Amino acid sequence: MLTALEPRKPVVDVTLAALFGEFLRASLSGFGGGPVWVRHGVVERRRWLSEVEFADILSFCQFMPGPNAVGIAVCVGERLRGGIGALAALAGFLVIPWALAFSLGALLLEYARLPLLQHVLGGVSATAAGLLIATGIKLLLPHRRRPAAVLFAALAFGLMAFSGLPLLAVLFVLAPLSIAVAAISSARGR
Repeated sequence: MLTALEPRKPVVDVTLAALFGEFLRASLSGFGGGPVWVRHGVVERRRWLSEVEFADILSFCQFMPGPNAVGIAVCVGERLRGGIGALAALAGFLVIPWALAFSLGALLLEYARLPLLQHVLGGVSATAAGLLIATGIKLLLPHRRRPAAVLFAALAFGLMAFSGLPLLAVLFVLAPLSIAVAAISSARGR
């Protein structure tokens, strides 16, 4: 029996242009809902994948680092047309956001010295930081009764916020320590 994550022969009747177009449509359909629009396009409208195949790809992409929708584009494109299909789907998904971000970045660099723009960007930075902190708190809430989890979350926040260490350095130090503490706690619980 073939499971959804096992390789299968690429589907020949799906053109590269169709892959590009479908992922371009998903990219333009909305912000933050990429997997929803991709699922609608490839499962319901085009019927390129079954519900089970898409669910397996989504589960796999949620496990992997990076944005889910980008991973889904690569996996679906590869599933349907191989490596070139992955590139076509990825290009379709990223071409408009990349062009907009590149244009906006060039525009912002041109006018970066304007005080109004500096204040706007300062506000956006503060908002992004607040959203990250709120997300971190929401992720920690289910573990609030576990002292080790709260301790490691506080250590990570403190090391990044007050010592200025980069996230990668903090993760390389705290991730192995937290895994070791969890293993020790689990062994004691048995």
